[in-house]
Amino acid sequence: MKRSIRKVAVLGSGVMGSAIACHFANIGCQVMLLDIAPKELTDEEKAKGLTPESKVVKNRIVQGSFDRSIKSNPGPIYSKKFISRITLGNFEDDMPKIKDYDWILEVVVENLDIKKKVYEQVEKFRKPGTLVTSNTSGIPIHLMAEGRSEDFKKNFAGTHFFNPPRYLKLFEIIPTPHTDPEVVKFLMHYGDLYLGKTTVLCKDTPAFIGNRVGVWGLLKVIDAMRKFDLNVDEIDKLTGPVIGRPKSATFRTSDLVGLDTLVKVANNLRAALPNDEGRKMFKLPEIVNQLEKNKWLGDKTGQGFYKKSKNAKGETEILTLDLKSLEYKPKAKAKFATLETTKTIDNLKDRFKVLLAGKDKAGDFYRDAFYGLFQYASNRIPEIADELYKIDDAICAGFGWELGPFETWDAVGVEKAIQGMEASGYKPAQWVYDMITSGSKSFYKVEGGKRQYYDILSKAYKNIPGKEEFIILENLSNNIVWKNAESKVTDLGDGVIDFSWHSKSYTLGSSVIEGLNKAIDLAEKDFKGLVVGHQGADFSLGANLGLVFMFAIEQEYDEIDFMVRQFQNSVMRIRYSSVPVVVAPHGRTLGGGCEMTLHSDLAQAAAETYIGLVEVGVGLIPGGGGTKELTKRVSDALEEGDVELNALQNAFMNIATAKVALSAEEAREMGILRTKDRISVNKDRQILDAKAAVIELADAGYTMPVQARNIKVQGRTGMALFMAGVQGMRMGNYISDHDMKIARWIANVMCGGDLSYPQEVSEQYLLDLEREAFVSLTGEKKTLERIQSILTGGKPLRN
Repeated sequence: MKRSIRKVAVLGSGVMGSAIACHFANIGCQVMLLDIAPKELTDEEKAKGLTPESKVVKNRIVQGSFDRSIKSNPGPIYSKKFISRITLGNFEDDMPKIKDYDWILEVVVENLDIKKKVYEQVEKFRKPGTLVTSNTSGIPIHLMAEGRSEDFKKNFAGTHFFNPPRYLKLFEIIPTPHTDPEVVKFLMHYGDLYLGKTTVLCKDTPAFIGNRVGVWGLLKVIDAMRKFDLNVDEIDKLTGPVIGRPKSATFRTSDLVGLDTLVKVANNLRAALPNDEGRKMFKLPEIVNQLEKNKWLGDKTGQGFYKKSKNAKGETEILTLDLKSLEYKPKAKAKFATLETTKTIDNLKDRFKVLLAGKDKAGDFYRDAFYGLFQYASNRIPEIADELYKIDDAICAGFGWELGPFETWDAVGVEKAIQGMEASGYKPAQWVYDMITSGSKSFYKVEGGKRQYYDILSKAYKNIPGKEEFIILENLSNNIVWKNAESKVTDLGDGVIDFSWHSKSYTLGSSVIEGLNKAIDLAEKDFKGLVVGHQGADFSLGANLGLVFMFAIEQEYDEIDFMVRQFQNSVMRIRYSSVPVVVAPHGRTLGGGCEMTLHSDLAQAAAETYIGLVEVGVGLIPGGGGTKELTKRVSDALEEGDVELNALQNAFMNIATAKVALSAEEAREMGILRTKDRISVNKDRQILDAKAAVIELADAGYTMPVQARNIKVQGRTGMALFMAGVQGMRMGNYISDHDMKIARWIANVMCGGDLSYPQEVSEQYLLDLEREAFVSLTGEKKTLERIQSILTGGKPLRN
């Protein structure tokens, strides 16, 4: 049966239901979100003369839930305009409409009896063959299908999103014994290609894969914390980015998710797993029970392991809970000798060898926490998964880890870790010993550019299924055609090369710019075209501010001028090369990273691209072609009769307020992405999609564009209008004197400088104005103060 998902009905509008509805709207589906109708009127409804049958009353619950979801931060929807794709309703009036929907997704309260009642209603109205799935995380999937028709059972499965559904990539698919294998195949493909998820096929075991191992690992951290007398600040320092995990680490993550959620999952697992050898870890320490009793549940109650407070100066500060005294105290600086030794180790896999070899308390903690995790994960095969890669996929996609348990074990060294585990009382599963005996020394290896995993049943390595089409740059080490200290050029095959870089924060210093120019040289000489993109956490945080600051302090303005000119020339080469160049931004794409994207022949953006020209925040203007390019785009789009300054003013405000798009769709609305630019919902497919775009442009007969000489600018007329608006903002105290000065420079570029009347100018003319403004502002004391604030504390200063 060929399935096409155009319309999705989501039953249950709680936190997950509303967010899931938004994500289906994100990808273009028409969505109906339903919930129960209230039984009683509120006082406000009575005062308005409403009745229980009034539509606004019947939809009160779903409307309230949906409104809260839309207002939440981070937001669940790519663009506010997509809200129109979602209609709201209630079970009493609107359940019959599900007959017209392709996928019915149940997200009601975690109660089996209630779910079964919902399915009775669903069965009355759904068309045969319609997909029905549940987003449950705590109820066995097979129990929900009991008593349903054969057609229902055949088309029913569990589909478990992680919260928040837009941002977390894990999508667990849990079939029952009755689920049609074609349904499973469809869900795996749809989740990957359309929803942008890492799809993991799970067994119907308690908490499936992600929460089973992830929650155990989190509780093991708390166990090791108590064992080695560490505090909350120390644990979050040890379990954050240094080991490839989110900045929220352990306890900040708990506050974000809610301690009550952790308690519920842990208690459910302990009750459901009487024979789990690691079951004791699910018995929560008394301190957690005390926090729950106190209603210190995290962000939802205003305090948890952390609490916001005001100091004597009225400034907001974050206090940390002392787990011994249950008092909130100022954050303590966490420092360990082991961490100091890893500061110069950028490669995470190399870092793990050092971390687990540490001779201090940090080393003791890491060995205990990871050896326990390795043991637990190995013992879960084949109980929760037959293949080890599924555990790593689920943990990385669901909890935001860069390396899963088996990938981390590989990084430490399998045999070396086993020795440490045995010495510490953590013996791994027998199959790990069998793997070593068979001559296989790692869980993963790369063969012919494809990543393979050790298959336990066959005792041989196999390609990870579903990843055949993906391009993973890390796996193509044999295809590197050029590299320097911070960047490399990789042959992607089919006549396409990729330029990637790995500088700190992916900044665009001299080594990266050298690499970019070399990549364009190579592409023009021997290839069809070039992809500019990598697979790190962010695309780029912009120029090397440290270098700009150093030159500015020493008043080496010629050096700054040369640096800006070199970057401008390099960015212009992206646009004006003899082969197509596709730029693939993702994550934070700021300043120079945005300017690279603006100059691409085509951008292949990840859906989660946070892009903008943010130079005003450090007292500068976009100097790498960004101000010029937005001016050019407004000019290119003008049609006879347009009010020219309106569109230009929007572009001006985007730069002057350092506005950052919070999705690729929003970037399109801001004019940073064009109509022709493309979006990859699944970031894992982005380089593959970008390569396909290069081939498409080349095969269509790509011709190098000619630099523009017809950019319409407004001269003094535009300047006067811009500055009148800026002056109004200053008088209203919305901006500072220095903001006003920067704004004047931006307006000067966008209006073409001191021209007496509107006229056409060239790109180079505007680039020269840009560069003049940038260099001039580096001589300003307040600009240097802003740069210093970012370099030393990472915080913008509005002086």
